[in-house]
Amino acid sequence: MNKFKGAIFDLDGVIVNTVPLHFKAWKRMFSEYGITFSKEDYEKKVDGKPRVEGARAILTNITDEELIRACDKKNNYFNEFLEKEDIEVFETSITLVKQLKQKGIKMAVASSSKNADNILKKIELYDIFDADVSGTDFKKGKPDPEIFLTAAKRLGLSPMECMVFEDAQAGVEAAKNGGFLCVGINRYESPEKVKKADLVVKDLKEIGVSDLEDLFRRKNVY
Repeated sequence: MNKFKGAIFDLDGVIVNTVPLHFKAWKRMFSEYGITFSKEDYEKKVDGKPRVEGARAILTNITDEELIRACDKKNNYFNEFLEKEDIEVFETSITLVKQLKQKGIKMAVASSSKNADNILKKIELYDIFDADVSGTDFKKGKPDPEIFLTAAKRLGLSPMECMVFEDAQAGVEAAKNGGFLCVGINRYESPEKVKKADLVVKDLKEIGVSDLEDLFRRKNVY
């Protein structure tokens, strides 16, 4: 029987809040194409998707070559903001990460962002994870499970031995499509986004390692 051995964390929205920086970078880039980009556009069309998919959802009438240039601009703007500005860290998530580390649970970060390593280094958390998967490591975006399957493989574990922590609808669906148990984090009173998760919390302070082990038992995973 399988035992809880691995934890896979989405980065943005779960460990850190880089949404303000991403939104500013997208907004600045899209403005150069004469597009007014709103928070609603970000949430519905861009958030949680690989960069090219997000850009294509807004820039529907440009060539693929120009689309790549637009994505590069957005990334440069994001890294400019990342270097200059502070980012919000969810300390309760860090507490759970450290508890899992102490229990010997293998951990990975799985982010659609190609800047995941830079973010983890900025918040001095890069070395605590056993593996990381970023936007350069997979081809199919969420809700395809490739990102989480890649993370589990790098941990040397099966999906049935891992739990995914997500705050976005596409991420929760990706986890479930890959055969993972999933904890959905409903930080902003949008429960419909994470309703398919096996457990929904408002903040990771609500659960500990024993709760996660109990979830495995209740779902008959081991």
